[in-house]
Amino acid sequence: MAVVGAGVIGTLIARELIAAEPGTSVTVLDRELIAGGTTRRSAGLHFPRGASPAVRAMAAESQRYWAELAAARPGLPVHPLPMTVVASRGAEAELREAYLPEAGLRPARELPPQLTEVPEGSACWTGEGCQYADVPALTQAVAAELRPRVRFLEGVGVTGAAPGPAGTVLTLGSGGTLTAARTVLAPGPWTAHPAWRELLAPLGIRVKKIVALHLELPPSPDDGAIVFHDEDAFLLPYRHRGHWLFSYTCQEWDVDPDSVDPGVSAVHRAEAVAVLRRYAPRLADRCVSGRVFCDAYNPAGGPLVRPLTGDGNLLFAGAAGGSGYRLAPAIAAETVRLLTKRPAGRPPSTADLSPNRNQGPS
Repeated sequence: MAVVGAGVIGTLIARELIAAEPGTSVTVLDRELIAGGTTRRSAGLHFPRGASPAVRAMAAESQRYWAELAAARPGLPVHPLPMTVVASRGAEAELREAYLPEAGLRPARELPPQLTEVPEGSACWTGEGCQYADVPALTQAVAAELRPRVRFLEGVGVTGAAPGPAGTVLTLGSGGTLTAARTVLAPGPWTAHPAWRELLAPLGIRVKKIVALHLELPPSPDDGAIVFHDEDAFLLPYRHRGHWLFSYTCQEWDVDPDSVDPGVSAVHRAEAVAVLRRYAPRLADRCVSGRVFCDAYNPAGGPLVRPLTGDGNLLFAGAAGGSGYRLAPAIAAETVRLLTKRPAGRPPSTADLSPNRNQGPS
């Protein structure tokens, strides 16, 4: 098997492939280093919600996976967080439908200290099941665990992908080819790459810019995530980096990941500050830097895991719409289910796959 893309989704797919079929030869290819693309810029926030029943099911499956993995490997950079949700009072029924039952959403007794006030007509709720991760470090730790059983080809781009009778022939930028009986394309936002542009065109995937501002304010150990439901934005205490992160919804569509300017523009900052001033005006002036990139989106909503050939041996996995980390375990489980024809509903593995089960993560 071959997996094209060594982000968090591609790496978890490799992990699940090995768990499902331990004797299978798996190669993961990426033109950058492991976790070098969108994963490197991921905010890494998981909150227990979904915009549809299918996405809520994926969120629940992924939440169990990350919780079990973090419990089994306490050295992994996965950190539980308190959660506050801010929304209009009339949205309570919508919130209770969108959030998982295990979130235990309930009216908040007090405001987080970061919120100066809640706009008239809005209210706050608290709940459980929120966490965040240092996604690049987590992905690299999982990959290090897998290396004895999985071949990682870093800095090796794929310049062609041609389905054939013996499998998919991948032409490598480093020279030569690799033929895999079963192949997964997990390219993140690089869905229009010439190697697979025609294969993915029928999926209708679009690429949107993602912008998050960094607030130069140290978070305390007790600070939690604050989700602004109506604006589809959030404040995240980025403890491992020593600052806060504010993500808002940027509406710049159909961008090219190879030409996206990684710098925060004056327009980005103004858009973010306009949202933040409604709830935490004293934090607005702290937005002095940030991160800009993009991700792939499924126009129908929710991630895509789709066969690209009639025999089902070439698949696409991704278009997670900014929720790659949050839904990666469920995406990986569905990918492996389709590749191995295993029954639906079988949960993904959280077993320790390292040769020495007492060894901590790298």
